[in-house]
Amino acid sequence: MSAGFILVVDDEPAICDLICTGLEMAGYQTRKAANGQIALQMIINEQPDLVVLDWMMPMMSGPELTARLKREDRTKDIPVILLTARADEDDKIRGLEVGADDYVTKPFSPRELTARVKAVLRRAGTSSTDNLTVDDLTCFPDEQVCRIQGNTIPMGPKEYKLLEFFMRNPNRVYSREQLLDKVWGGNVYIDERTVDVHIRRLRKAISVDNHERLIQTVRGSGYRFSAEQ
Repeated sequence: MSAGFILVVDDEPAICDLICTGLEMAGYQTRKAANGQIALQMIINEQPDLVVLDWMMPMMSGPELTARLKREDRTKDIPVILLTARADEDDKIRGLEVGADDYVTKPFSPRELTARVKAVLRRAGTSSTDNLTVDDLTCFPDEQVCRIQGNTIPMGPKEYKLLEFFMRNPNRVYSREQLLDKVWGGNVYIDERTVDVHIRRLRKAISVDNHERLIQTVRGSGYRFSAEQ
């Protein structure tokens, strides 16, 4: 399974945003889906690291989607955490019987959910908080710092987040619009030129031993992170 993102599936936008914000503050990349049908296609096509899934949704419930994922070879190993207001033991057992890896009862705190996510990913051996290294440049997601040859590189939180995103998705070209969506979030409305400013700052921060070469401008398209020239 490729490292990438956690998919949050809930038909209530406010809850989706709350969950994504908490997970992103913990260093994870997130994507959203408003119902089970959309989520199913995203899971099949994009293979997230983990799915946080609401129980009650239109078109396809959380348990129905979980059962379907666990039947398919392509998706059976993707961990699922079910969210529900149902506190009955029978409901919890049903959720686990269809293949959910964990079960969180509403209301819950973002910190509790993040802890559950970390635990499930650790058990699955797919934690997206693993360190990321290219050449001798290393990102430490648990600490939210970057080091070159063991020396911590000063940079702002947005530059760090941008670098971590690039390192998780090497050799792919991203437009300014895509970077705004992936790093700043789809609900943030800022000028695309902001990306250029942060790219310049990031290049300057990692310029030790010419590491700025890793962030390449692709004329007319955007930016790419690659060790290849």
